[in-house]
Amino acid sequence: MGWFGFVLLGADGRKVVKRKDSDAGEAGRALEELRSSLYNELRTSEGAKRQQQRFCGPVAAMSFNFFVSVGIILTNKFVMGRIGFNFPIFLTLIHYSMAWFLLAFCKTMSLLPVSPPSKTTPFSSLLSLGAIMAFASGLANTSLKFNRSAIALQNNNRCCSVSSQFSSCCSVGFYQMAKIAVTPTIVLSEFILFKNTISVKKVLALAVVSAGVAVATITDLEFNAFGACIAVTWIIPSAINKILWSNLQQQANWTALALMWKTTPITILFLLALMPWLDPPGVWLFKWDVNNSTAVLISAVLGFLLQWSGALALGATSATSHVVLGQFKTCVIVVGGYLLFDSDPGFVSLCGAVAALGGMSAYTTLNLKESNQSPSKQLPMQTPLPKSKTSENGIEGSAVTNATASV
Repeated sequence: MGWFGFVLLGADGRKVVKRKDSDAGEAGRALEELRSSLYNELRTSEGAKRQQQRFCGPVAAMSFNFFVSVGIILTNKFVMGRIGFNFPIFLTLIHYSMAWFLLAFCKTMSLLPVSPPSKTTPFSSLLSLGAIMAFASGLANTSLKFNRSAIALQNNNRCCSVSSQFSSCCSVGFYQMAKIAVTPTIVLSEFILFKNTISVKKVLALAVVSAGVAVATITDLEFNAFGACIAVTWIIPSAINKILWSNLQQQANWTALALMWKTTPITILFLLALMPWLDPPGVWLFKWDVNNSTAVLISAVLGFLLQWSGALALGATSATSHVVLGQFKTCVIVVGGYLLFDSDPGFVSLCGAVAALGGMSAYTTLNLKESNQSPSKQLPMQTPLPKSKTSENGIEGSAVTNATASV
């Protein structure tokens, strides 16, 4: 405002202008403090963990994982079926390599959450998790390869059993039995490792789920000896993998992306070692044209999203809940195929799927009741400390209460 206009306003006008300038200054300072507080929140492992819990709760995380799983099932059915990319371990390696590339990009752009201090989580724990991830994925896909029986959906009017991200439209009875066995293995392992117990009502609900899924999906038990051994060997790594992912996030303040950044390189190294033993030769003879390469690339991006969504779901719920989610996908395919595509899985299979869905509903209801009753399931709260010079400079202290998982 010019000097002439300022004089014309008089004393009252000058007061109004000063008050407006003061209000604008206070708004600017408040906005700057909010931005500084949010930045500081994301620059600590505790703050990043709070943000993950606030914006990605159990429902959001499990829904994210469900839809991504369906997408990658359809994509990999096309990749491994239509274009004939029959190298599941190498495809897994491509998935983890893409994940590492995207995580490195986030790291470069300062978008990756900060990891907890190294003293809180020994490197041996991260090494174990990375190795177990490689064995769990590799053994699962090898078991599917050797225990796969050629029963097509349209030829025999049987509904598919989709047991992992690489399963195609076929019956994998023995592998499905091994997958069902993961649930009691997780319950037993968590009791041995962390003394976690499970209520009788939950045990009954999980028993109904396992029995229903078995009736709905196990149509035959044709397998060879090597594939059976692989399936049985896969059970323990799969259970431990889920337990570690859930435990490290809920008790050590790890976020999903930060833990992926630390463990993915280890998983890649172990997959490179497993590939010559579990994959057939000839991967470099595959026809790497534009269409095939694009399909594999899309599968790799979905693989990253699947790993991320699975980690979020394990961090927000528990290892057992994540297994139940996988069995829910199987039952949805059975019932959905009957309702939408006129498939005929059989009356017994439909009854098993409906019973399993009922058991899942009961299990979910019990979890929600425990979540509402237990204060340990609430989000970590920030306890304000007395102001000091450091806090006035924009650095705030906080006390974080870690959320613990219930089975």
